[in-house]
Amino acid sequence: MSASSTSTAGGRRDLHPALRFFLFLLLLFGFLVSIKLMGNSFKLQGGDTATELLKSVTNPFAGLAVGILATVLVQSSSVTTALIVTLVGSRAMPVSVAVPMIMGANIGTSVTNTIVALAHMRQSREFERAFAGATMHDFFNLMAVAIFLPLELLTADLFAGHPGGVLTEAALQLALLFDSNLDLESTASVAVKSGWKSPIKIVVGGAAKFIQGLVVSDADNATTTEAIMLGTVGLAGIFASLVFITKNMRKLIADRAERALNRVLQKSGLIGIAVGVLLTVAVQSSSITTSLLIPMIAAGVLSVRNAFPITLGANIGTTVTALLAATVAGSWGLVIALVHFCFNGAATLVLYPIPAVRYLPVRMAEGLARLTLRNRMWAVLYVVITFVVIPLAGMMIFRG
Repeated sequence: MSASSTSTAGGRRDLHPALRFFLFLLLLFGFLVSIKLMGNSFKLQGGDTATELLKSVTNPFAGLAVGILATVLVQSSSVTTALIVTLVGSRAMPVSVAVPMIMGANIGTSVTNTIVALAHMRQSREFERAFAGATMHDFFNLMAVAIFLPLELLTADLFAGHPGGVLTEAALQLALLFDSNLDLESTASVAVKSGWKSPIKIVVGGAAKFIQGLVVSDADNATTTEAIMLGTVGLAGIFASLVFITKNMRKLIADRAERALNRVLQKSGLIGIAVGVLLTVAVQSSSITTSLLIPMIAAGVLSVRNAFPITLGANIGTTVTALLAATVAGSWGLVIALVHFCFNGAATLVLYPIPAVRYLPVRMAEGLARLTLRNRMWAVLYVVITFVVIPLAGMMIFRG
């Protein structure tokens, strides 16, 4: 028997597990490059618009809406939060607006994995699992904002001499631990830099840049048509890679391995949270981490409930990028980056330990997924209304 194949129960030849694993890595690489291409497309079309949106807001509720929209436009909460760190550090944006904007970025970042879930529309069972796995992230972030935004606004006047509420004060005290001589009066411009670059991100970014060069003649002056073409290539790559990743994963991972994986994650949610944090720090993107979970959930390799703690870990891990950026910012730039960390960490500490609340986002997501099975249009409407219509309406109402 060839080392490159094995016999199945029906006598057919199947790929050797080692080759299947190599194929999985290739497909995974293609998937990550495709996500990067789609993100680049959004940035070419809306990067400048996102920056102008952030600069023009003065109302906290408009800040929440703009945080969502800006992140949808650039397809990265890390980019949005880094811009916010810059604006706050240079005192071009008040802290009272920046905090809800950070919360909005948390909601907006989950649009990527929700779009990824739409790739499974043709397979009912896969789509139900994938859409539930994607939207549980949305519901968790919405619940977190529903708790902590009112708390931040209601406690805004409790801390004399310092702007912001309880989250801002907690972040300020953490910042003082880092630097007891923190200059809160500084208005120096902030240069956002990261001292460490993920090798995965570098390789994926290089491949995406090469493909982008074949589609876009000049990245600084890309036409709308070129940006749309790039987005189409990225979206097609996501759909194609997901189809084959799901099929390959079902054959690569045996039932016994699936049960072992789910049993370990079910036994301790802390393991899942730790995995989410470490993976997100490695790839420097919560969108990539949560999007990677979708084919695993769709294939049934990972249950929705056991994937939930990994999603929470990704939420915490994504704050590292802003923290790295803020190490050269000082003053309020560091404080607002720590607000992001405090918000995601506190949301997990408040919502996850309580058994009655822990899986509420999962149950809501599963209910929505069952609804979308009756009519796939509900899934599309959900994405458009949640990530575009409501934020746009909120921005117009509260800016007006």
